[in-house]
Amino acid sequence: MKQVTVKDNIVIGFMLFALFFGAGNLIFPPFLGQEAGEAFWPAMIGFVLTGVGLPILGVIAISTVDNGVQALSGRVHPIFGLIFTTVLYLMIGPFMGIPRGANVAYEMGLAPFLGENVGGVSLALFSIAFFALVYWLSLNPAKIVDRIGSLLTPFLLLTIALIGFTGLFNLEPSFSNVTEKYESAPFFTGFMEGYLTMDTIASLAFGIVVISAIKAKGITARKAIINTTMKTGIIAGIALCSVYILIGVLGARMGSVSTFQNGGELLTAAAEQFYGAAGVILLGATVGVACFTTCVGLITACAQYFTSILPNVSYQKIVTVLTIGSLLLTNVGLNQIISLSVPILTMIYPLTIMLVVLSFFHSYFQGSNVIYISTLLLTGIVSVYDGLVSVGLPSIFAWLPLYAQGLGWIVPAVIGIVIGLLFIPKTKNSSRLT
Repeated sequence: MKQVTVKDNIVIGFMLFALFFGAGNLIFPPFLGQEAGEAFWPAMIGFVLTGVGLPILGVIAISTVDNGVQALSGRVHPIFGLIFTTVLYLMIGPFMGIPRGANVAYEMGLAPFLGENVGGVSLALFSIAFFALVYWLSLNPAKIVDRIGSLLTPFLLLTIALIGFTGLFNLEPSFSNVTEKYESAPFFTGFMEGYLTMDTIASLAFGIVVISAIKAKGITARKAIINTTMKTGIIAGIALCSVYILIGVLGARMGSVSTFQNGGELLTAAAEQFYGAAGVILLGATVGVACFTTCVGLITACAQYFTSILPNVSYQKIVTVLTIGSLLLTNVGLNQIISLSVPILTMIYPLTIMLVVLSFFHSYFQGSNVIYISTLLLTGIVSVYDGLVSVGLPSIFAWLPLYAQGLGWIVPAVIGIVIGLLFIPKTKNSSRLT
């Protein structure tokens, strides 16, 4: 049997890192650092669990199935698999991932040079030009986008490393004061902030890319694929943790000097403070191009998925709809996009987490879909309603343990597992979806 070399593991590991480390991910750790301040370390540990640990587990979960995220979620029921996968692609695509990337490109690539003319018309003109180019390339996706991305990731890392380490050596070691948000439960708040990276739900889409890369090395046995995915996941996880901690500490120290509206603004201010206008230009250009290639990749991936489930609709039409939708949402603004995404992520993240967790015990309950149904049903009742609470519904699950920390779904999930286990002996011949 062919073996994957150490070099192959490192190459695939850094490819996975590049998939997760979109330019949009830059904005969360430094802002967490500013807001958490002296409570930085427990907050960052919570953030890393959902922003790094769960995404790596998600990729490993995908390595256990043959046909990607729809096969994994289809273990609950085929209809659930279709709906869940559709929502997943919409979230990493036109509903949040793409507009967020375009906004980061604007706020870090152009806004610093506009002075008081930021937003409104300037954002609209920028987004029209940005998405015109995205649309043009997405219609004819070529290897040049992947090549630019593979060359740009090391350059982006170098830029961030220069700014981050310069900050460590030049800024006072004191952290900013803890804000009210992180004062009572910094670990759990950081845990919830990790949702905003969307990397756990994105991992279910990215997993197939990693598996394809492993198979291209001649590895076809399931156990070998899973083992290789674990090794490459560890490499990617270490790299992600290192970057997040570096720019998170930078944010905590910059936060003791001034207050910023988001992580993009903070990093731009750091670049200007340490390297002047040249630093702002370098950071903005690098992040802008990285966001652009990410948006092209996401439009293409989403269009390919929706073409597969809507064979009567042309790829061009789907790209057109996705591009226009992303353009409109981009003009809502970065902070507003993040705020609007919180209820939806609150709904689907617990479902994603439990789907990933259950996948590791699939063989232990004979592949019965009963345990998937009971667990995700009880988890979903709490998480979906909890997402609706943010838009005005009264909170009826506040009595649940950990509810105040945003984790009220955990106890119902455990109850769902127990109920499912009780029914397994009676459903050994039930449908087993792999």
